[in-house]
Amino acid sequence: MNSMKRIIILASGSGSNVENIINHFRTNAYIEVAAVLTNKNTAPVIERCKRLKVPAIYFNKSAFIDSNVILDFLNSQEPDLIVLAGFLWKIPENLVASFPNKIVNIHPALLPKYGGKGMYGSKVHEAVKENGETETGITIHFVNENYDEGAIIYQAKTNLLPNDTPEQIAEKVHALEYEHFPKVLEKLLLPNG
Repeated sequence: MNSMKRIIILASGSGSNVENIINHFRTNAYIEVAAVLTNKNTAPVIERCKRLKVPAIYFNKSAFIDSNVILDFLNSQEPDLIVLAGFLWKIPENLVASFPNKIVNIHPALLPKYGGKGMYGSKVHEAVKENGETETGITIHFVNENYDEGAIIYQAKTNLLPNDTPEQIAEKVHALEYEHFPKVLEKLLLPNG
């Protein structure tokens, strides 16, 4: 029998995707969210984790970038996947190298469009609106050394209306994230499902 597959999530914000992923796997006998790491000690995701009874661990930039504290912690947890859910810092090369094809990010646009440094959250939706796009979506991809350039695992699209505001675009994209992100993670961990 396979042992339990472990997910570690990195998050910086409210944690709505984190909660969605935790709830998706709550009744799964094969996959668990082992811990959530956050780089903001005021992030609402910490309260969500308390309520959901999943360990939430705060770390600062030097632990992440200047030392092996986070690398050592991740190694000790033996994660099958490291999932970025609204995590805004670039992943250091030592982490990328230590977990090849195990770090997965979700981007709120159809990469390669609207990717790269500084393109996150509402900034993406505002750019999509400004350019009059007729569709947008999500891209789930592996993380490499460069922002938003890792191999694409999955994309989902949504149509946009000419009068959609950036906030409405964000709602459509969030709906795709909630619907697809946990399922794609599940497929990665249990390919023969």
